Amino acid sequence: MSDIRLEPSWKAHVGEWLRRDDMQALSAFLRARRNAGARIFPPGPEIFAAFDATPFDAVKVVILGQDPYHGAGQAHGLCFSVRPDVRVPPSLVNIYKEIERDLGLARPDHGWLMPWAQRGVLLLNAVLTVEEGRPGVHQGKGWEGFTDHVVDVLNREREDLVFLLWGSYAQAKGKVIDTHRHCVLRTTHPSPLSAHRGFLGSGHFSRTNNFLRKRGIAPIDWSLPRRAELVA
Repeated sequence: MSDIRLEPSWKAHVGEWLRRDDMQALSAFLRARRNAGARIFPPGPEIFAAFDATPFDAVKVVILGQDPYHGAGQAHGLCFSVRPDVRVPPSLVNIYKEIERDLGLARPDHGWLMPWAQRGVLLLNAVLTVEEGRPGVHQGKGWEGFTDHVVDVLNREREDLVFLLWGSYAQAKGKVIDTHRHCVLRTTHPSPLSAHRGFLGSGHFSRTNNFLRKRGIAPIDWSLPRRAELVA
């Protein structure tokens, strides 16, 4: 993976990690799976889309997901996000419900979160690839070490970030974060199985913006345009 096209600011901070033997083994694994006929999501050019959309110095908020959606046409490299013409997944429906409750913003009619990414929200999955119909199949193949390193570098080299850790998986991944330098908000995952046990009513979006304002940082605009505006 040493020749991967990673956004320049991220390449400067984490690019060396991609030269490691375990990352080369991951690259070989992905090639072998493609050669065996596996449909891997997201498409190759979008695997690192979260980094392209939110350069290192532009990050204000980090949302940690687990692995990409495994249905055809869903994953495009940002956690929880789907393309504008794809049905909004259940977890994202609950995220929208909480934003509506917390901030009074109308629920979008699509699941395209690119505007958030462009406003400073790093939408990072722990595992960056998956195979069609096989959730979690690329866990333990090397991605976790890379994304752990991303979190660690943000923790060490940036100040006053907000980390939104939803569910036990994200919370375990965020154990390295220095809570004296950053704001860490934890609750249950927005999945329908757990959202009512803490996520809904957590106020994470207003709490994020309150923290940023207190640090003299412009808050996140959590609103999203209508789908018709995106298509236009």
